[in-house]
Amino acid sequence: MNQFFTNKKMIVLLISVIMFVSLISLSIRSGSSTPFVQQASNDITAVLGRVISAPTHAVTGMFDSITSLRGTYEENQRLKTEINRIYERQSEISVLRDENARLQEELLLQNSLTDFRTISSTVISRSPDNWVDQVVVDRGSQDGVEVGMPVMSGNGLIGRISEVNPTSSKVVLLTNIEQTANQVSSEIITEEEIVYGLISGYDSSGNRLVMSQITSTAEIEEGELITSSGLGGIIPRGLVIGEVEEVSMDSHGLAQQVYVRPAADFENIRFVTIINRQSESGE
Repeated sequence: MNQFFTNKKMIVLLISVIMFVSLISLSIRSGSSTPFVQQASNDITAVLGRVISAPTHAVTGMFDSITSLRGTYEENQRLKTEINRIYERQSEISVLRDENARLQEELLLQNSLTDFRTISSTVISRSPDNWVDQVVVDRGSQDGVEVGMPVMSGNGLIGRISEVNPTSSKVVLLTNIEQTANQVSSEIITEEEIVYGLISGYDSSGNRLVMSQITSTAEIEEGELITSSGLGGIIPRGLVIGEVEEVSMDSHGLAQQVYVRPAADFENIRFVTIINRQSESGE
């Protein structure tokens, strides 16, 4: 039995020597400058390197993508902020243009009212609850404002002073149908005659003033100018109110009434001109 195991060991050793010699011979015959064993080791190392480096590159690429995404987000936020600034500037420019246009209208109005002293003023308050009733302006008794003075905006009459404080005043508008004392004596100068009437109402559905108490025989044409008549003794004659838009008979069928397109924009009153009833010469 011992002889058998001894022979087996010899056989294994002999086979190992033969394989080793064969490998060396194969390496020599292949003419490779790198021994076969070393080459095999190099190949194994390369494969292991690729296996290890692949996850590393993937993780690195993921972090690069996150960094790039964050940079894109920050750039997007910066562009949004810049766009908002541009919109704000455009809005400011539009407001300034509108204010400039309205100030020019007031200047032209004041230049046309050479027979009266005028007081320029700005609207400082207008309640949404009584939008068509009144406005508050930043001129008062310290500036020479008195109750009853007519007030214009743009090209047309808008109302009169109803209350005066030292530094502010309240203006009751022609569109205030609750104030019967706010009615204005008016006239239409036609080619044939002067037609008298009274601004006594407001048509909110059409944004028009109503001129009533007009004789049924008066011939009135669309587009004719309507001004204050001065007959009431409070508002001077010749202040523009608007123009004729529609003529009809009143509900009783006894007199005519005229729907008036206002010369002033009652929806957007920002600057006003208060008119002193006394002329510059004191007459």
